[in-house]
Formats: sequence, structure tokens, C-alpha cells
Amino acid sequence: MRKLASIQKIKALQPISGADNIEQATVLGWLLVVKKGEFQVGDYCVYCEIDSLMPEKPEFEFLRPRHFRIKTIKLRGQVSQGIALSPSILGEGVELSEGLDVTDLMGVTKYEPPMPTNMGGDVKGAFPGFIPKTDETRIQSAPEVLNRPENRGKVCYLTEKVDGTSATYYFNNGEFGVCSRNLELNDSERNLHWLVARQYDIANKLSQTGRNVAIQGEIIGPGVQGNKYNLKQLKYMVFNVVDIDRYSYYNYADFIAFVHEIGLETVSVLRDDYILGQDDVKGLVALSEDKSVLNPKTQREGIVIRPLIEAQDPELGRLSFKVVNPSFLLKFE
Repeated sequence: MRKLASIQKIKALQPISGADNIEQATVLGWLLVVKKGEFQVGDYCVYCEIDSLMPEKPEFEFLRPRHFRIKTIKLRGQVSQGIALSPSILGEGVELSEGLDVTDLMGVTKYEPPMPTNMGGDVKGAFPGFIPKTDETRIQSAPEVLNRPENRGKVCYLTEKVDGTSATYYFNNGEFGVCSRNLELNDSERNLHWLVARQYDIANKLSQTGRNVAIQGEIIGPGVQGNKYNLKQLKYMVFNVVDIDRYSYYNYADFIAFVHEIGLETVSVLRDDYILGQDDVKGLVALSEDKSVLNPKTQREGIVIRPLIEAQDPELGRLSFKVVNPSFLLKFE
């Protein structure tokens, strides 16, 4: 589970040019703005990540103009992602330790954008347990991943992270299924996920492979997240292929080959020769900042990094993470 609010240490403090009352703090791999003098390097803080939805309490009243949501902002030219609070906000009796999850104790929940009407439809049930859910950790929340000896030097591929809605399609023991990020959906004429399934004839394409398999990807285009790519029709781009029988992801070469075999399109591969560990978090953020392959007039949402050969990480599980473009967040959040 994602730790929206956790106990972390202030790793570094830097002055902000022209600012007398604020300074830049480093927490995990995140850069954020704090009140000058409130923390010292090595102090504990309660760190709340972006997309945290804070409870409507007096101590968070300053967030009301943002509807109590923690967003990427810019103060005095400095991008700030998340907030650091004094541990005293937890009250007495909490034994502080680095990494302690205090999400529930704080009453913090994850912000979920409202579902557009064209994503409606009857819910069939919970997301199937035989398929991993689509979710990526931001590297700023787990910077130690880059320094683990078993991870450093792995050859990785980088793909463009696109801003749409997640869709999973599966064929398992003769049954075809359609899922949003968190739910399985009944067939509906107006549901976006089923519209795309019919547009691409996905049920037939998966059934003809003779495998128990799932594809996961992003739906973009008209009616989805403001259609930032200015597309004329809905588009489905695959970023995962799952072997259901083995509960495992396809390696890069097999993933690319399978998607092409069934006549679909993968997300844009930016490169497939990236060596993990050659950049720190700051370098990866810089790498994420560019225009979209789909539309060079708009910022891309970010990048996703995965090894060519699937691997496991003790913290992440699957070795896979995202780096979100701060310029995108500032413009579209």
C-alpha cells in the first residue's frame, strides 16, 4: 500500500534565492518548500505526498483553496511536491521511526479524480485477483531503489507515461473480461472501456492467441483527461502483458512482440538501452521533462522505467517505477 503520510527525515536544507522565510528541503527523493527554521537536517517530519487528500480539520484549513489536496506547486521559482509537518501533529504516544506509515492515523486518503460519465457502466465486481493491478511508485518515494547493488547496472527500457485512463483486458479459460483500474465492468454500450474493446476487437484478438493472458494499457483521446494530445478518436496503448497462469509480466522483447502480433500498439518506447543507476533522482526528473511523442505541443506526463528482463525489488516488488514531469503537474494538476 502507498504511504501517503509517513515519518521521514529531513535529508537536506537549501536556501531559496530571494526568500527570507522559506527554504528547500529534501525528504526521500522529493524537493519541497518548508518554513525557514522549522526543521534541521536529520529531524523527523510527517511527510504527506502529492495527491494526498487531507481531512477537513482546522490545522489544514490553509489547504481549503486547494480542496485539501496536496498538489505540485511552485513558490519563489521552486517546485514543491508534498508537505512536511511537525511530528507533534500526531499527538502524544506515537513512537517515531523512519518510514512509519501514519496515513490512517492522520486520516489521509488518496485523491481520485471524478469518473467522467462516459466511463460509467454497471460494475461486475472487484478487480480480478489473478491479474496484478496497474500502479507505479514514484521514484522520489523510493530513491534507495537506484542504489541497491542488485539493481544498479540493469539494462532498462523507458516509455512515455501518458495521461489517460487505465484499462485491463483479459482472456482466461475461455472468458473475456474488461476492467478499469480498480473494478471489473459489465458490458455497456456507453462505457468507455467496452467501447475501446469493440473498437479494437480485443476479445477476438486475445482469444485467438490460445493463451490465458491480460493486456494493460492507457485509453486516451476525446473525453479522456481533457484530451491533452488532441486526438480525433479514442486510442489504446499497451504497457503490460501478463501471463495469467504464471501471474507474471512478459519480458520486454516478448511484450513488444505479443502486442505487435495481435495488431495493437504499445506506449511510446523512448529508449531500450538505459543503464539503471547512472542518474540520481534529480537526473531522472530532468530526463522526464520533455514534450510528448504523441503531441509535441504538450508536455509529456513523465516516463516509466523497467528492466528488459523482469526483476524484483525488496521494496517495490516488481522493479518498475515512474518519474512524473514537474512541468506537466504544474500545468495540469
